[in-house]
Amino acid sequence: MRPDRTVRRTVALSALLAATLTATAACSGSDTAGSSPDAETVEVSFGYIPDFNGTSLLAIAEDQGLWDKHGVEATTPSFTNGPLQIQALGTGDLDFGYIGPGAFWLPASGQAKIVAMNTLGQADRVVGQPGIESMEDLRGKKVAVPEGTSGDMILTLALEEAGMTKDDVEIVPMEPSAIVAALSSGKVDGAGFWYPALATVQKQVPDLVEIADNTDFEETVAFPTAFVAGNEVVENDPEKLDRVLAVLRDAIDYRAEHMDEAIELTAEFNDLPVADVKADAENVQVLSLEEIDGYTEDGTFDTWLSGMEDYFVAAGQLPEAVDPAEFYTGDQFLEAGK
Repeated sequence: MRPDRTVRRTVALSALLAATLTATAACSGSDTAGSSPDAETVEVSFGYIPDFNGTSLLAIAEDQGLWDKHGVEATTPSFTNGPLQIQALGTGDLDFGYIGPGAFWLPASGQAKIVAMNTLGQADRVVGQPGIESMEDLRGKKVAVPEGTSGDMILTLALEEAGMTKDDVEIVPMEPSAIVAALSSGKVDGAGFWYPALATVQKQVPDLVEIADNTDFEETVAFPTAFVAGNEVVENDPEKLDRVLAVLRDAIDYRAEHMDEAIELTAEFNDLPVADVKADAENVQVLSLEEIDGYTEDGTFDTWLSGMEDYFVAAGQLPEAVDPAEFYTGDQFLEAGK
């Protein structure tokens, strides 16, 4: 992985891009942040997870010069999950980050703000070792899960649908890399986990059984992914927020029209085989910029977020539901497009 690539590229191309953008602004009258020769560059730390959902927009932003276009100098540290990024946002070590649906309870509890919706994840599974065919077969057995993630979320939903709770299985909290090893070696009987990591497991356990997936619950619970910002950034640094949202909007628009290239750029960014990233992207429903704007304006996202809050309250992760407007800054995302 190359978390410092964006900085290197920014430094190497800053003079050329500044000249190009200045000339463009003179011809077009654009008021894009960073187009003015007098605009100061803002420094941003932006966390990501090295999969298609968590990386594709950052890979596009780097390749297409979007950071420079909007006057941003970005460093992009890699993380293994969303909750760790929320912690880093809270300490001020990170300005922005990426989370999957399992971590949405953290901004809902006031620990961060969701500043941009991203995709709909379809990569989560409850899996079992060969011979385990149902949730009931997991009763009393060891089930690994990365707590506070979408893997935790789908496991809880699948247990509930089967009339079970986590008390009916032996939960083994693990980091994602440890789950790959534990499933591959047979040290756990099942897991609440996701692709593309499960593809690695299947190389060692080709008969791994998929017991439940996102589509089993799509009528009641959505699995959106999103980008988050620290509360201090949202409250005290509107210029930084606006510029980053402008970058994300441009990258979202580009990704929807250039999926094959987005896959290739993500693979390059993460030093992964293109085939692996393509398989990962097949478990993702990409939303266009028009869809994200529309779902923000018509309240669709608020409905999804409220449904997720109900799940988190029932799961004991959230004390009570709040108005989604308290943690999703959709109006600012729309404003960044004007």
